[in-house]
Amino acid sequence: MCLSAPVSFAAAAALIPTGAFAVNRALKVDRRFLALAALPVFFGLQQYFEGMVWLAGAAGDQGAVSGNSLAYMFFAWIAWPVWVPISGYFIETGRKRLLYVAFAIGGAMLGALLYVPYFAHDGWLTIRFLERAIVYDTTELLDFIMAREFTYGIYVFFVAAPLLISRDRHVRFFGLLVAGALAVTYAFFQYAHISVFCFGGALASLYLVFAMLQKKEAVSAV
Repeated sequence: MCLSAPVSFAAAAALIPTGAFAVNRALKVDRRFLALAALPVFFGLQQYFEGMVWLAGAAGDQGAVSGNSLAYMFFAWIAWPVWVPISGYFIETGRKRLLYVAFAIGGAMLGALLYVPYFAHDGWLTIRFLERAIVYDTTELLDFIMAREFTYGIYVFFVAAPLLISRDRHVRFFGLLVAGALAVTYAFFQYAHISVFCFGGALASLYLVFAMLQKKEAVSAV
């Protein structure tokens, strides 16, 4: 997978307007899907910040590299494990909603443990530039009590499980796409897993545009 500043900015340019289109469709068809439909916009913003990391690295501006990397990691550690369960909360009904509240609270707690220490410990987030990838080298607070693989397993659970257990088939399929992005990352791109997984998730989120179009057709057919 070729990753570079042009690729990141191209992804942002594609994701933000198509996400806005999905949000507009959700407004017209089913407002319960508004939060989920906004995901491509957020993925687009994350890709924009990674593009800025690339440019700052090329310019040798370490301050800009640090600032844009923190913005990028905010989406990785805070936004996804919180926003995805919240999106599911609005889609689901009945007691199942309580499960999504639990997912969101758990995701927020995990995300804070992963992200907030970067501001207190210099060197816990460092950036390495490869020819075709950015490596986010991190020290995590939970490294002192459990293996990194276990931490990432919990993270994936908070992001993927709310999608996979949804009553909506499009949401479940999106969850499978996210799981597929994870599998490809684990199999081929472990050296730059954060960057590649987020890029794969961004591409998968484009499916949500199709999902919103399908919702429109279903309502029109009734």
